[in-house]
Amino acid sequence: MASPFAKSMNVRVALTLAALPILTVCGSSTSPAPPTRSYYMGFTPFGVGSDTAKYVNTVLASVQHADAAMIFVSPLPWGELLAGVPPESLVLQPNRALVTLYRQRGMMVAFQLDLTDGLDRSQEAPSLAAAGHSITEPAVQLLYRRYALALDTLFRPDYLGLAAETNLIRADAPAPVYAAVVAMTNGAASDISAIDSARSLFVSEQVEQAWGRLGGGTYIGIEQDFTDFPFIKALGLSSYPFLGGFSDPSQIPDDYYTRLTNGRKIPLLKVEGGWASASAGSFVSDPAKQARYLQRHRQLLDAAHATATFQLYADIDTTGLNVPPNSVLLLLLSLGVVDKDLNAKPALAVWDSTLARRRVP
Repeated sequence: MASPFAKSMNVRVALTLAALPILTVCGSSTSPAPPTRSYYMGFTPFGVGSDTAKYVNTVLASVQHADAAMIFVSPLPWGELLAGVPPESLVLQPNRALVTLYRQRGMMVAFQLDLTDGLDRSQEAPSLAAAGHSITEPAVQLLYRRYALALDTLFRPDYLGLAAETNLIRADAPAPVYAAVVAMTNGAASDISAIDSARSLFVSEQVEQAWGRLGGGTYIGIEQDFTDFPFIKALGLSSYPFLGGFSDPSQIPDDYYTRLTNGRKIPLLKVEGGWASASAGSFVSDPAKQARYLQRHRQLLDAAHATATFQLYADIDTTGLNVPPNSVLLLLLSLGVVDKDLNAKPALAVWDSTLARRRVP
């Protein structure tokens, strides 16, 4: 998910850093120790829109409720890459101030690259298609590999995702597109490992697809992904249970995450998803149900001994967007723990109660 970071963000964040308090979680010596958690918790700075001031305010508010952050690059800056702009500048300009903020607060930092259309995995990235190109082209694959290597070299993220929802791409996209995803991610992994063998690389899996819930079928699993992406040292999870037919968070199985590993001991990062606080079509929800999801999700993360969980902090501002009434897109716009004006929803209190736990890896 691409950051709309403007150049002025570098200055504004730099001026704010010194005054921003560092998050600490204190316990009482006279009360029982609270339950622990194995996972980092954070947000992805996406969906705020092009208003730089609002973007800054949202980021600065979100770090008060997190010890990690995910930067989702979707889509890649294909137009600039195709025009010959050095990938190093395309990596640095929109992300340097953001990563500086996170690192100065001692937060874990992850990046996720997205290679196809995030709203329709049967299609390639709209910006790439509009330029008349495809990831099936070797030259385009090389541009991606250069971008991924630059990102790793310049920012050295704790975790680096090389592709998103690979199992859904395999199911929905033309075979040559999926083959390109396999080739270019393995190529990028080889490039990165040659100079940075310790980097924790991953791809993300669409959990509802793995369970067969997007097509009304039976459990599918992700064994093919372990074969096609042998470089992974962690597993990203993309989960929107309400899109998979669950009408209430209590219906989500206890092994919703753990079953995907098929017994493997591998770090699990829930990199995107959540539960809508709005209703659309036949799906009915509200802020209270979203809060219950975060309570249920905490149980799933505990059962999986997860490594990290990420989601949107604020609802996506629809100003200027033409979203049809009852569109499923309305559900994806309401995933934040605060609304578009940064007013807290009940979900934020649940999130903070989990964050208050001491993290024990």
